[in-house]
Amino acid sequence: MRVPVSWLRELVPYPESVSSRQLADRLISLGLEVETVDEVGVEISGPLVLGRVLTFAEEEHSNGKTIRWCRVDVGTEHNEPASDDVPAGRGVVCGARNFKVDDLVVVALPGTTLPGGFAIGARKTYGHVSDGMICSTRELGVGDDHDGIWILPPETGQPGDDAVHTLSLRDDVLDIAVTPDRGYCLSIRGVARETAMAFDLPFVDPAVITLPEEEGEGWPVVVEDFGGCDRFTTRGVAGFNPDALSPLWMQRRLSLAGMRPISLAVDVTNYVMLELGQPLHAYDRNRLQGPIVVRRATAGETMTTLDGAHRTLAPSDLLITDNSGAIGVAGVMGGASTEISATSTDIVIEAAHFDPDTISRSAKLHRAPSEASRRFARGVDTQLAEFAAERTAALLVKYGAATLLPGRTVVEQPSVQQAIPFDPSLPSRLVGCEYAPADVTTTLTRIGCQVAPQPSVGETHHGVLVTPPSWRPDLTLPADLVEEVARVAGYEQIPSVLPHAPAGEGLTENQRLRRRIGLALAGAGFVEVLCYPFLNPQVYDDLALPADDPRRNALRIANPLSDEEPELRTTLLPGLLATLRRNVGRGFEDVALFEVGTVFRPAIGEQRGGRAEPSQVPRPSVAHRPSNDELAELDALLPHQPLRVAAVLAGAREPGGWWGNARESQWSDAIEAAQIVAGTAHVELGVSADDHSPWHPGRCAALRLGNTVVGHAGELHPRVIAALGLPARTCAMEVDVNLVVDNAPRVATVAPLISPYPVAKEDVALVVADSVPTAQVAEALRDGGGELLESVRLFDVFVGEQVGVGKRSLAFSLRLRAPDRTLTPEEVVATREAAVAEAGRRTGAVLRS
Repeated sequence: MRVPVSWLRELVPYPESVSSRQLADRLISLGLEVETVDEVGVEISGPLVLGRVLTFAEEEHSNGKTIRWCRVDVGTEHNEPASDDVPAGRGVVCGARNFKVDDLVVVALPGTTLPGGFAIGARKTYGHVSDGMICSTRELGVGDDHDGIWILPPETGQPGDDAVHTLSLRDDVLDIAVTPDRGYCLSIRGVARETAMAFDLPFVDPAVITLPEEEGEGWPVVVEDFGGCDRFTTRGVAGFNPDALSPLWMQRRLSLAGMRPISLAVDVTNYVMLELGQPLHAYDRNRLQGPIVVRRATAGETMTTLDGAHRTLAPSDLLITDNSGAIGVAGVMGGASTEISATSTDIVIEAAHFDPDTISRSAKLHRAPSEASRRFARGVDTQLAEFAAERTAALLVKYGAATLLPGRTVVEQPSVQQAIPFDPSLPSRLVGCEYAPADVTTTLTRIGCQVAPQPSVGETHHGVLVTPPSWRPDLTLPADLVEEVARVAGYEQIPSVLPHAPAGEGLTENQRLRRRIGLALAGAGFVEVLCYPFLNPQVYDDLALPADDPRRNALRIANPLSDEEPELRTTLLPGLLATLRRNVGRGFEDVALFEVGTVFRPAIGEQRGGRAEPSQVPRPSVAHRPSNDELAELDALLPHQPLRVAAVLAGAREPGGWWGNARESQWSDAIEAAQIVAGTAHVELGVSADDHSPWHPGRCAALRLGNTVVGHAGELHPRVIAALGLPARTCAMEVDVNLVVDNAPRVATVAPLISPYPVAKEDVALVVADSVPTAQVAEALRDGGGELLESVRLFDVFVGEQVGVGKRSLAFSLRLRAPDRTLTPEEVVATREAAVAEAGRRTGAVLRS
């Protein structure tokens, strides 16, 4: 919601000394999310004035362009004296041709600076000295019309008047992100009410309008579904001048609020909606056929809406109809058959109150969000319709030369605002601040509630009865009233007190493990990112997942943030790869990212929409902690959510420099990242070749603990890289942390024993068949060497005639050390031979001669 400060100040005359940014701070302290304060027109400086075109002559030049050499009256203060054949004024060259003599325009004289830093000076062009510029709306920063000059109504002012002041070119605008529970702030009226509360000032309510005496019924209305529409009002005007222009002040306010002025009839309905928060709709009275009927749609019913779209309606849609059929989707969009046109003279104004859920559902179903549906979905003041209709009619009469027709139709189902039993001491108990009961009731009265004593029983007092105002449908529980007291008193008054941790307790083992994983990967040069847990089902095809892959079995969100990402992730890779692509696209070519987070893995047959209907989900009381049985019942409805860690790499893994060339990331780096993760759980992963999408089948490793596959790592398949737009040879790994923890041996978290004795180094080169995995050879050496073999590291691979066809030479570095003594040469040789012998027995390896 964009709120011009000048408009707001009309309703709440807060001190002139308060800047717009200080105003924003006050509103933020009350819980409004003021995102920005736009200083509109702040760049305009210098003599920008109104001018009247006195004469002009059209001249065609050699470049094919026709210009107008104009004489413009810019006021006595700025005019050049008249001569024998030239009246007093300024000479201006103008390329536009949409104006005529005596038109009132905006003139930027030399010394003026326009938006964008565009400085105006006298300059010679097309054979004349142009002593200023006649401006368009785009040049002034107030519109998009760049093909013509801004022609002002004659009554706007006189030549020489300050255009900035006259046309309100300079104003501050608050851009407020209105949360769903504060729908009343989608209006100047609502924000003004909050401003009055912030400064403890009186509030001028623009909805306080004296309705005329009952004059009978207006246009007939029948409401068949009071559940969807509990109030429907119509008011009519006749003799409207369709050529009448909206007053400049109204056009300017609409523009500042982010709405484009269109015509007087449309502008007035938009203006009143912004002012009061009540959406309105105007019908061409002569195109209505019979009474207006509010009902639900029938299956297969269709209509054409104002945007020209032919829509098939759903039975859940609430419609506005007449004898011709549907003429509008209630609260969302009107129909083309009864819209106001350039010839409409008789108008029926609609102001109604619709069910928020119905409007929200229809707007999403038809993908037709509108300013009206945005307000109805958040809750509109139930008592506002008649006043808004009267206000709209009055503006059409005043500026459109219309006549107010007698009669006003009001069809409603009266409802009583439910009072909330409330204990004034409750805010102090829940918030942690002391709020005097008298201050609590005063605060509730300030926000518009009616507070009355609750009847006592004997000597027992039950507090007060609080009736929320009609514009606050979000206030339904005592907790809602507590929140209001806290925000009005000031959130900054709430103390920040950390709870005391019980002695001997702290982070759980899983929490400590998660921290260790993050620290270890960050220490290895990876950058942690947090991705949204939502994905587009198309990504399964991009990752080349088989049709029966469990990762395709995803939960669909009932109300997704984006229709393009309606499912919960079953793997961390899509979000990481999208982040990698975004960073590479912005110039970061060498990227190493990781994420630790949960994925959502429902059982087969539980995908596409969840495991339970909303009506089947238990709703424990908020008055106390749910019981263990209730928590277990809720947990049973949730999918399996394993904790996973994934990493992606592209570009250089080690930078180049005077020491040599950069080393590009490769499949082994992805495996090493997985080993770093396993190391935090004090285990080492077994590595074996595998074929698992989205990895390259020849460069993919299965990561194992015993016989359990806990993840995969390697280089992505070229087709996947092409489909996702990734750098060539992108590598990735993903590991299930829960499986690592479940299969890791339990070890004491004590410092490792470091031997003070020297290490013995031995190198062995073993010839094995190409089909034998390197990891199996290394594991056999490690097992054969026993406790004295400290580490095994592969440092060379050779393939050639010397080792034979179908074979390769693997060179390993062995480090041997004892914890309590220096190894003798005999012990070193025996350990080395035992390791080689075990490798030969298990893999067929022989020492290379």
